[in-house]
Amino acid sequence: MRFEVQLTGPSGKKACAVELERDGSGWKVSLDGQLVEADAAEIDPSTISLLIAGQSYEVHIARLPDGQLKIQTGLQEFIAEVADPRSWRGRKHGLPEAEGRQQVVAPMPGKVVRLLVKEGDKVETGQGLLVVEAMKMQNEIRAPKNGTVERLHVKEGQPVNAGEVLCVVS
Repeated sequence: MRFEVQLTGPSGKKACAVELERDGSGWKVSLDGQLVEADAAEIDPSTISLLIAGQSYEVHIARLPDGQLKIQTGLQEFIAEVADPRSWRGRKHGLPEAEGRQQVVAPMPGKVVRLLVKEGDKVETGQGLLVVEAMKMQNEIRAPKNGTVERLHVKEGQPVNAGEVLCVVS
């Protein structure tokens, strides 16, 4: 997976290309073409323990309302904007909202691990609907528009295939 990351921290702004590749129980991480061995473990949904080049870091991550990430490790704080070319979530805000009845589909095969809404709930564009786990990563599936959850086609623990309809927002 390749991501373009704009990082803003105490020393200013920096853009970099990050490539992630699974390597056994760890990860191969490439930062601007330079390989870095890393291992990550999720402590809770907003905290990750990282082991990079023999050094341990506890990283706290919070999603900001504008879609950026606030990252804190030790006494340092950064703001990150991540562009994932495979994901509609990485697109800039301000695009026209989807119109009419929208089917929300699974982006990849996985398992539904958490439902964040129920039928009849009002939702806003970008609000989390459910969480699908794929390749040991949890992916929050978001509402494509303001509306009402008309129907949920899945339940927690259910396996899903890529392209399978998860829910309908009208």
